[in-house]
Amino acid sequence: MIYVAAVCLLTLLGVAYVKLYDVVKAHQPEALPRFYLIMTVIRMILVVSLAGIYALLAEDRQDVIRFVAIYMVMYIVMMVVTLSMRH
Repeated sequence: MIYVAAVCLLTLLGVAYVKLYDVVKAHQPEALPRFYLIMTVIRMILVVSLAGIYALLAEDRQDVIRFVAIYMVMYIVMMVVTLSMRH
């Protein structure tokens, strides 16, 4: 269940980034660096929050380590995909 939540969160963040990037680029292209910084901070806070919540609620330490490792790989892939699509 937690992996489904992680995939949904990362997918939602990726889609939001791409859609908002288009809006910012069309209406205020000089604000793109600020947009990128804000979205990076929001993504990082949400990703770390989900990993932290799971770490607090999980009973098995090995499950937490496995989840965080997989989640970070998914996060890195999401960052690479969204950046390569728009830059």
